[in-house]
Order: sequence, then structure tokens, then C-alpha cells
Amino acid sequence: MYRFHNGQKAPLPFAVEEYEARIKGLRAIMEEAGIGAVVLTSMHNIAYYSGFLYCAFGRPYGLVVTESDCVTISAGIDAGQPWRRSFCDNITYTDWQRDNYWRAVRSVAGEGAVVGYEGDHLTLVQRDKLEDFLRPAATLDVAERTMRQRMQKSPAEIALIRKCTAIADVGGYAIKDAVRVGTSEIEVAIAGRDAMEREIAKVFPDAEYRDSWVWFQSGINTDGAHNPVTGRVLEQEDILSLNAFPMVSGYYVALERTMFVGEVDDASRKIWEANVAAHEYGMSLLKPGVSCAEVTHQINAFFEERDLLQYRTFGYGHSFGVLSHYYGREAGLELREDIDTVLEPGMVISMEPMLTLGADQPGAGGYREHDILVITEDGNENITGYPYGPEFNIIR
Repeated sequence: MYRFHNGQKAPLPFAVEEYEARIKGLRAIMEEAGIGAVVLTSMHNIAYYSGFLYCAFGRPYGLVVTESDCVTISAGIDAGQPWRRSFCDNITYTDWQRDNYWRAVRSVAGEGAVVGYEGDHLTLVQRDKLEDFLRPAATLDVAERTMRQRMQKSPAEIALIRKCTAIADVGGYAIKDAVRVGTSEIEVAIAGRDAMEREIAKVFPDAEYRDSWVWFQSGINTDGAHNPVTGRVLEQEDILSLNAFPMVSGYYVALERTMFVGEVDDASRKIWEANVAAHEYGMSLLKPGVSCAEVTHQINAFFEERDLLQYRTFGYGHSFGVLSHYYGREAGLELREDIDTVLEPGMVISMEPMLTLGADQPGAGGYREHDILVITEDGNENITGYPYGPEFNIIR
């Protein structure tokens, strides 16, 4: 292992003071739990606490935090980039001897401490290596504690998320402009993604550009929220699902809208308008002091009164921050019946009810609207700008 501090520190998405405050919060967690060293291994926690978003390619990465040290651990293949993108120290490990990663971790964490780890990320193989190399007095899962810290956004995080939602709106308008009969899903998706990436480069000139994407679905492909883009060609009266996801330094936002090509039949309009009404009702419920479960039960009742509850597909919303479709999630802040988290000012959450009707039913397809809201002292602020509903999203 060695320290390859090549060049100068790069501008990070937040000031050093922001990362120091996060580490201070982590050390408070450690002190309360009696932990001597934390070994973080997930992309989301390493990015949250250090600023460095790694690209694993089958290699382990880490962030080791003790009472006095804060060090990212990275592979030699990445040279000096991990140090430049970490607010803190960095150690590079080499490939030339198996398990050099754990030797580097040990050089910071030492042996015999109570070690915190992420139970929702560390594999069984790596858990065994942790035991072998660090010989901990005990181990303690810190995944939920760190998630709870990430759920409460700082003003700087909210400012970044606000900029990102405006970039998602740019992607939405580009997607709308690209929709026409005879165009394929992939071509529409490319238009939205390119528009967002150019806007990200304009708004965040010092960022690393990676991971932004669009899922644009049509016809039967709208039945699932995460269905990949295909080469299906758009037809008259197709139901469409716009899903734009700009990514900046690991921070995820989303814009999701139901659309139709040319016209919408009566059965489809009825379902669409009901889902829009549920969306608006749900947004009105998001305020401090209300639990995720309470919000969910009220939206359930709204759908049940209209005989639509059986068509819902997943929770009605979730937290935003350092997360992605292939890493991370703040599962403690989701609008589901089994989540009792109480909403607090500074949380950021979506409202995104979805109804899916099978291909053999009138109004077949998946209907979903999605806005991002910041919980304020007395309610919420909707920071998504792109319009929803039939008035704007029937594309002629």
C-alpha cells in the first residue's frame, strides 16, 4: 500500500465543512455505541462521508473512520483520483498480494477494536476477512444508524437536490419534444439523457459526469416502473411513461410522468385522472409530524373508495439523497404501511402513486406521476417543475 496524493484536491459537491459535520455525526454514533473504528464499504456511505464515489469493477473499496482518522481505501488502478475526490486522507492498495485491501484497512483501524460495519452491504466473504485481519473485540452493524443520519438533509444538500430537479425538468421537456409516432423508445431516451448531461455540465462545471439515465417506456412496457428502454416504436394512442434521472456526485433525483401519443381513450383518461388526484392528495398529506404509514393508509383509502387499490404496485414515495438504481436506498423513509418514521423538516421525499392495469383490461398500462418535496416547518415545498396530467401530457 502507499499514498499516491497526485495533483491537487478537486472541488467536491460540498464544502469541507459539510463533510466534517457528517464525520462528526458519525463519530457521535460511534461514541454512543462504543465503536472504536467503522469500516464503510458501500458506494452511498463512502460518497456521503468522504465525497468519493468509487467504481468497483470487482474490487473492494472503503472508508475507515476512527476517533482521530478518516481515510478512504482505494485500488491502485484508480491512481490519484480517489484522493483528489476525497475530502480526507487516502491510501492506495496494490493488486500484487491477495488481501492488500484488508492490510490497508488494518493500518488505519488497528486490531482488537469494536468495529462497525454495514450489514446490508458487507458480503459473507469480506465479513470473514474483516474478522481475520482486524481481530475485532466485537462487531456492530451501523447501516441503519448511518441511514438515519443521511435521511436528514443539510441546507447544502437541499440546494444541490433543488438544482438537480431543475435539470430533470430539462430532460422532461426534451423527452416531450422527441415524442412522435414512429419514433423508438431508445431514441426518445437518448434525447432526454443528452439534454440532462449537457445541463449538468453547465450547472456543475467541476463535477465528474456519470450515471445519468432515462427510462422511457411505451405501451405494455409501462407496466413496471423500472422496465428498461427497448426499441419499441411509438404508435397513436400509446400510453407512455417518462422517467428522467440526472445524477450528480451520487445524488439521485427523478421526474416521472404519464403521457399519451395523440389521443387518450375514455377508460385510460379515467384511470389517469384518478392517479393524478391521488398524487395531489398525497402531496397535501406530506407535513411534519405525520408518519409514513399514516400517509400510506390515507392514500390506500382514497384508492379503495374508487375501487382502484388492487391496481397499485409499490410504495407511494421514498427519500432522496445519495442513492441510485444500483446502490443505496434510505429504506427508513418510504411511504409504506410498515414504515413508522415521522416526517421532519429537512427530509426530502417523493410522492409517486402508480396504478398498473393488465393488457386485457380497458385502460391498460402503468400510470405514474412523481414529484419531489422538501418537508418544511409547516408543510412541504414541491421542487419539481414539469407539469403533470392530461392537459399538458397528451402529445399531439
